[in-house]
Amino acid sequence: MSPNYLLMYSERLATDIELLCQNIKTSSNTIFQIRKSSSSVYANIREANYGQSKADMLSKFEISLKECSETEGWLKLLFNTNAIDELTYKKNRNLCGRIRRMLISSCKTLKESIDKVRC
Repeated sequence: MSPNYLLMYSERLATDIELLCQNIKTSSNTIFQIRKSSSSVYANIREANYGQSKADMLSKFEISLKECSETEGWLKLLFNTNAIDELTYKKNRNLCGRIRRMLISSCKTLKESIDKVRC
């Protein structure tokens, strides 16, 4: 069985963000929100792997895509407020970008597959 890179990258993102948040010494809504969005990316991708149908899988991937975008936004806010340094920001932003591109491709493939069945 080939490795599931989307799952591996999303797990890395959720883990990295959790560790990052543990090291930021502030109690803010931003920390809560980025933890929530990054873990949602991972959780929905895991759920998609056991989707009840292609449509269910697509729905979970689309949720992950939105949560990934949200995570990027929170990262930008943390960087803009000097809560994280540029290297940390870029590393996590690039990981979000990789996940986002994989999700877009997966959603496109699933939509095409669903459309073929409907015809």
